[in-house]
Amino acid sequence: MTIAILGWGSLLWDANDAFDNHHGQWYFDGPTLPLEFSRVSETRKGALTLVIDAANGAECTVAYTLSNRRELSDAASDLRCREGTTLKNIAAYTVSQLNHDAKNNPLLATILTWATNKKLDSVVWTALQSNFADKSKYERPFSIQSAVEHIQALEPEGKAKAAEYVWRAPAFIQTPLKTQLEREPWFAAD
Repeated sequence: MTIAILGWGSLLWDANDAFDNHHGQWYFDGPTLPLEFSRVSETRKGALTLVIDAANGAECTVAYTLSNRRELSDAASDLRCREGTTLKNIAAYTVSQLNHDAKNNPLLATILTWATNKKLDSVVWTALQSNFADKSKYERPFSIQSAVEHIQALEPEGKAKAAEYVWRAPAFIQTPLKTQLEREPWFAAD
């Protein structure tokens, strides 16, 4: 079974041997998905992290790698452990499952088309949702302005983690929030 793991954030730059030993190199012609820095991360001290966000995301072609695993459940478990989350936050589909579920889901249809063109058997990705409205400093809906205000209100360690996460995001990640932060003098890369 050929299993692809999709990635767009710290999976690509934050080394983790327990995860990295179970996949090959990263390729940069994955499916195009709507991404935005719209999830408040507790482990990153309130920094905003990238998630698939159909409402606020910009279309970005993501990366992928091939798992060394032969069982979809093993590849999903590897990603679950790496992300420090539960299996309910990991999407794991065979192409036949995607074919069935994609009929009314544009995201799954995009991934199905890509996986079919790549002749893959299965695809796994982190399926965490935006939690900005519930977890941001001001508990408002996501907008570029509210996201900037959220980051400005973080403690210094949180601001540092926010800057690291945005600046280390791969070049193919171009979202409205990243574009705005790149203009902010207080957020400049050193």
